[in-house]
Amino acid sequence: MRRTFLSAAVLAAASLSLFSSSAFAQAWPSKPIRAVVPFAAGSATDQIGRAFAAEMARTLGQPIVVDNKPGVNGMLGAADVAKAAPDGYTILIGTNSTNAALKSLMKQLPYNQDTAFAPLGYLGSVPLIVAVNNDVPAKTLRELVDMAKAKPQHVTFASASTSQLVSTEMLASMAGVKMTNVPYKSGPAAMTDLIGGQVMMFTADFAVMLPQVKAGKVRGLAVTSTTRSKAIPELPTVNEALGLKDYELIAYFAMFAPAGTPPDVVAKLNQAINAAANSKELQDKFAPIGFVVEPGTPEALAQRSRTETAKWAKAIREAGIEPQ
Repeated sequence: MRRTFLSAAVLAAASLSLFSSSAFAQAWPSKPIRAVVPFAAGSATDQIGRAFAAEMARTLGQPIVVDNKPGVNGMLGAADVAKAAPDGYTILIGTNSTNAALKSLMKQLPYNQDTAFAPLGYLGSVPLIVAVNNDVPAKTLRELVDMAKAKPQHVTFASASTSQLVSTEMLASMAGVKMTNVPYKSGPAAMTDLIGGQVMMFTADFAVMLPQVKAGKVRGLAVTSTTRSKAIPELPTVNEALGLKDYELIAYFAMFAPAGTPPDVVAKLNQAINAAANSKELQDKFAPIGFVVEPGTPEALAQRSRTETAKWAKAIREAGIEPQ
């Protein structure tokens, strides 16, 4: 009799739990969602994140409020999301910095990069442009490398993200030169100093760099992809410019939620992400900066994160970057 009573109680509790979970998923979202951008306003992550958030809000029927939390190559914003309640109301606009490279760049993270997040969906990728201040005498990437060889550590370069740091350190390592890194808190601040001549070189994503190159405020030297970009076909690839074969660095963007977010909520967010990625308006907006969308499943993003983490670990190791 007692055993039967206990069994019935357990079944009732399980049924109530399932009902509550189902009811929550059906009611979600019932209030605004916070999307944390771990980089400064005006950065590529910010621009792309805001565009996706606006499209997703139409699908989900609730506003998505963007919250910029820059610092430490995206670590501060990522840590904020990692410790948030796993209820679908806090999401991360992640990048190769926050969800692949930081594990190799930092001696210790305030979260476990491999287990702290639930993958939601991949947004897309964009190459970078290597550029110099207009007063730098080098007119080509080869000439810049020759300058760096003649005067080790003389060439200064800005960096405000993992992509910007690793892309330049990889280039220097593969070209056999030594340059001096000048760290910044944000890409736009680094761009201001490149234009003003406080630094000589900056490698940044198209969203930050392309408008300045087109306007003639800085001199573009090469793109970091393996093929030339349709957005600026006159620029060679780094491989073309230096006679290399294996240089490539692409910045990418994806969305994550805190680990433990209910599967039904993850599915709804993924559907909204993919609907945004398929929006012609969004695609047309970012095509000029070489942004390529790639809709997919949370499982596909999980696999990509594992692959990219290994890839960035190798790149950082070979570039000789010591964990901080």
